[in-house]
Amino acid sequence: MRAKTLTKPQGILFDLDGTLLDTAKDLGETLNYVLSTLDMPSVSYEQYRPVASHGALGLLKLGLGENWQSYEVEKLRGIFLDYYLNNISTHTDFFAGMADTLEMLNQQNILWGVVTNKPAFLTDVLLTKYPEFKHSKINVSGDTLKVRKPDPQPLFHACKHMQIDPQQTWYVGDAFRDIEAGNRAGMQTFIANWGYTQDELPVEEWQADFIIEQPSDLVSIIK
Repeated sequence: MRAKTLTKPQGILFDLDGTLLDTAKDLGETLNYVLSTLDMPSVSYEQYRPVASHGALGLLKLGLGENWQSYEVEKLRGIFLDYYLNNISTHTDFFAGMADTLEMLNQQNILWGVVTNKPAFLTDVLLTKYPEFKHSKINVSGDTLKVRKPDPQPLFHACKHMQIDPQQTWYVGDAFRDIEAGNRAGMQTFIANWGYTQDELPVEEWQADFIIEQPSDLVSIIK
């Protein structure tokens, strides 16, 4: 974590998959279901976990291999999304310490919300499974606006709704696009290094203000 002086934020925005919720196993098992319909070999947890935040298409590319374009990808994506919707919280839960961190934010009257690239029809169902999200002030999905991360507009949209200043807001995410969006919005950016952070660039080169190893690190910084 880089040393930097911070004031108490007006609000904190979070990415969803790989930051708040560990959705990798449900997404990976969905991929393996699709592969089973093609009589193709399944993908291991170790293989699909780093790709979990890349969405249905990213996972399908992983499972189908270098010849993925030779398949009916849109049809397979539809099968993927239908199966995932029906099994969306079978193995998913908060990362260790995250629920306690959100409760601490509630106690300190720090507003928080969710900005994800996940489609709204999935986000809206998933969040109803966890009562903690009733305290979220806004949930911005990948299709809420015409653009999504790394464009900063979803972050600006969330701040406007929450009536907070983007420059007094923190954004926490586990993908390079999260940090890029947060930086472009003028926010303090935090890499959730417990998430699905595999990328062509190592996290140290993402230009984040902080790299944090566990959710409780946010509590330490605020205090």
